[in-house]
Amino acid sequence: MRLPNPLLYLLLGTVAEAINRSPYPTSVTSVSSPKPSSFVVPTWDIQTSPQDGEALAQLSLPGANVTDWHHISTSRCTLMGCLLHAGVYDDSKLFFSDNLQSFNRSQFAVPWLYRNEFKLNPRQGQHYFLKTNGITSKADILLNGDTVATKDIQVGSYAGHEYEITELLNGGPNGLLIQVYPTDYNYDFALGFVDWNPHPPDNGTGVWRDVAVRQTGPVALEPLRVVTNFELPAGEGAANVTLKATARSLENRNLTFAAQSTILAKSGGAPITKTQSVTLGPYQSVDISLTTALLRPSIWWPKAWGSQPLYNGKLSILMGNSTISDTVEQNFGIRKVTSSVNAHNDTIFSINGHPFQVIGGGYSSDMFLRWDTSKFETQAQYMLDLGHNTVRLEGKMEHPELYEVADRLGLMVLPGWECCDKWEAWQYNEDLAVKSDWTAHDYGIANASMRHEAAMLQSHPSLLGFLVGSDYWPNDNATSIYMDAFKSTDWQNPIVASASKRSYPAALGPGGMKMDGPYDWVPPNYWYDAEPSEDRLGAAFGFGSELGAGVGTPEIGSLKKFLTKEDLDDLWKKPEKGLYHMSTNVSSFYDRNIYNDALWKRMGAPTSLDDYLLKAQMMDYEATRAQFESVSAFWSKNRPATGLIYWMLNNAWPSLHWNLFDYYMRPAGSYFGAKVGARPEHVAFDYLTKELYLINHSIDRRGPRAVNVDIVGLHGEKLANTTVRTLTEPNKSKSIHKLSTLKGATDVNFLRVVLADEKGQTLSRNVYWIAKTIDQLDWDNSDWFYTPVTEYANYSALDQLQLAQVTTTVAPTKGGLNGSDGHYVLLENHSSVPAVFVSLNLVDGAGGDVVPVFWSDNYVTLWPHEKLSLTVKSPSKGAAAVLVRGKNLASVTVALE
Repeated sequence: MRLPNPLLYLLLGTVAEAINRSPYPTSVTSVSSPKPSSFVVPTWDIQTSPQDGEALAQLSLPGANVTDWHHISTSRCTLMGCLLHAGVYDDSKLFFSDNLQSFNRSQFAVPWLYRNEFKLNPRQGQHYFLKTNGITSKADILLNGDTVATKDIQVGSYAGHEYEITELLNGGPNGLLIQVYPTDYNYDFALGFVDWNPHPPDNGTGVWRDVAVRQTGPVALEPLRVVTNFELPAGEGAANVTLKATARSLENRNLTFAAQSTILAKSGGAPITKTQSVTLGPYQSVDISLTTALLRPSIWWPKAWGSQPLYNGKLSILMGNSTISDTVEQNFGIRKVTSSVNAHNDTIFSINGHPFQVIGGGYSSDMFLRWDTSKFETQAQYMLDLGHNTVRLEGKMEHPELYEVADRLGLMVLPGWECCDKWEAWQYNEDLAVKSDWTAHDYGIANASMRHEAAMLQSHPSLLGFLVGSDYWPNDNATSIYMDAFKSTDWQNPIVASASKRSYPAALGPGGMKMDGPYDWVPPNYWYDAEPSEDRLGAAFGFGSELGAGVGTPEIGSLKKFLTKEDLDDLWKKPEKGLYHMSTNVSSFYDRNIYNDALWKRMGAPTSLDDYLLKAQMMDYEATRAQFESVSAFWSKNRPATGLIYWMLNNAWPSLHWNLFDYYMRPAGSYFGAKVGARPEHVAFDYLTKELYLINHSIDRRGPRAVNVDIVGLHGEKLANTTVRTLTEPNKSKSIHKLSTLKGATDVNFLRVVLADEKGQTLSRNVYWIAKTIDQLDWDNSDWFYTPVTEYANYSALDQLQLAQVTTTVAPTKGGLNGSDGHYVLLENHSSVPAVFVSLNLVDGAGGDVVPVFWSDNYVTLWPHEKLSLTVKSPSKGAAAVLVRGKNLASVTVALE
């Protein structure tokens, strides 16, 4: 492999480092102040570029006429995001059927302009900086007719820079102009979607992150770095907290000042301050480092293991006259994350000294990179409700708000670079259709990108680590750049070579993660068939960085928002047809052929759209439950399942697969199967060996447990009943019972497993439908995205179920989510047969879905004459009724009281 000139790319990297600064500020102001201040450019006027340098300079002058431009009242948006925000386009129409396919993409083949005017009143001794945080994919920046940066410097979606603009400012209106250039995923360091969905028409081009103006005095601070250290076990001793930042003199004179650190617990109490005297020569820089010992620190934990106390750290520069020259601050938490590779070459993370089995999903940004903090907070709440503890961001690092939400809620985050485009254009990458080998300039972009992201992420307690590669590992030169960037930010989290086991750079060692699929449907016993591991691909062992059974079928309320009647008919009348709302049309996932083949042969041919969707929800529920249960069950195996990132958590647009809740935030079968499978304490059924596994994800629950096991036949006949008594241990799983051969078994039987504590309190309840035989897998003919099935389990007898009579009673309860009230829902089966796969949906007065919604359980199966109490909560207004449906019961709508 031919390496770039080391001197050249190091020089470029040094330039990038010098102008790279902190993540963008959150305070907003447009008036100069004696104290340090900053403001985010709040709005933009956008238009296509005249492609004339002289015209650009004129447009960057104050007072330029932009009356016929698009006026955008948001601080950050891609071109498509801006035009949607301005009402030029409507995403509900773009996303409907295949409308996006005929969209005019050619308008984005030329540069576009972003423009804003802001007023300042600069004072003597003040310095001003323009801060970018990444513009896709490159841009020229002009201010008041002068060039601030060209596209050779301001390049890369994550390459945030800071430019001093003091000498370019006017004492009054200032014109800022940013010319963005068209993005090509093959040649630019951008944010792509691979085969997740159709590419956005603008390929994400634009000012997708905030641009800000920052004002300081004669000494400026670079990003705050927070370093925490304590001895294990957590919470039993003191902790040291060090606040660090580089201070730079901006003037041609000697400067003496005081550096002051302040640490304050967000929960209250007196601040703790430290001060150090510093002298700088003209234009010199120095690292400031102030350490504070906290005698009784509050330790930050993932949500399932404890509380999320946060601190605020602030570092200030105080000049001789007590004026503040600059201040940087950041919230942080005190916790310790480590990782190791075990004897099987599998990564195991630990948090605060406890082995941490990663349970989570792969997150997708909105297709047009529109950010909504409240929406992500709901998505994070969904993940925690699912029993997830981690979200993976493959090249979708979003904004500081994402990590602030994760910090507050206790959700771990595993970010990293994306696959399948310029980010992994290595000579040894054999999967790229277009390979644009990195140049010396590219290494400079990578340097600026890594430094910006590391600075933004460094202090967040929710950070689990960083993946510097996804499908492929970075070469030695890129690895050196990345490692230097992490070192410069005092990074304390694990750094992982890649999300696959293809290879790794010597400086990092094995990544310890596997990416062997599946991505399309496999039967539930696939996950338990883990030996011999050398040819069992995605089964439940090791760390699966992205894998799943390709499910996530939306329910009818969502489907009608983006599919025509003909599209809906195609779902069940043309099971092999390519579907626009799957992956791209050149992808292996453009149709539901593998999935539908299994549905037809396992569940019986659908007789209607409703029948197809019910059977699909049963397939989805079964698939996700088995995946999450198997990983949880095998946590304590000789070769443990150390982590699972389900592919995927959510979609960038309305999609027919790869999600645990759909684009409209409606949870369905895949959600509730996953929720059952990841419960804190649980009992799981191994389809392969017929064993029951006791699972304990906590770090403090222990003691006696009782497991009641019941089996009934298709018509409600009792086939088996037993109670298993055992002990549970924190953070462990074990086999506790093996089911014997059933006498009088029918074509389909039902297994109910109820776990209770020593007081008889139910901890989890779980019902399986079991066929006489399991699906037979053809492991020898596995492809990268699925393993073929040679013989399917037969559940078609479910179509012959007798009708069950179920009553539903709804009563209000107080203290729901976000202060809203919730409801109890009591289901009672009055029949001698099971009531199978009963789904409940919270609806408004017109029958529309109420979202977001949080059910304690859903898609449940009731035993003959069983009562089951559920709860439902939603922060949304307008809920009017609960719609109840099931495999063998008539639909009914029950009004809320």
